[in-house]
Amino acid sequence: MVARRVITRSPEALGEAAQGVSPEQFEQMRAGGHFAMYWQANALAYGIPAQIDQWLQAGKHVLVNGSRAYLAEARRRYPDLLAIRLEVNPTVLRQRLLARGRETPQAIEQRLQRSAELQVTAADNVHVLDNSQTLEQSVTSLFALLQAEGLLQA
Repeated sequence: MVARRVITRSPEALGEAAQGVSPEQFEQMRAGGHFAMYWQANALAYGIPAQIDQWLQAGKHVLVNGSRAYLAEARRRYPDLLAIRLEVNPTVLRQRLLARGRETPQAIEQRLQRSAELQVTAADNVHVLDNSQTLEQSVTSLFALLQAEGLLQA
């Protein structure tokens, strides 16, 4: 199962299969207990729907696009989670963000700085996948890792 993030960004600007909501809608959803996890990053609010708890209770595996800054809290809530960090060469990331056209050059530089500050270490027990390559290569690497961890059958 793949969790669909809720983000305080307009739907036409998402570029991913996420639900765009206003900051007011997000706060109402948060206050109403609609999120299993939520955090702030890159001047936006992100939420993971509480539905993932039902999926997990049903024995399903759930893929979540999270935040390195929120990882410790996510681990407290879900101690068995498998953390995977997609690492991207800063030059490649800058090119991708510029091509996407959602953020100003200044916002992109702030995002790159935040990324550099949020490096994880081996002690964090995080698998690192290189996402500087093509999408197909990155997906192949992700599937290989999930298969090696027994979470996906070949």
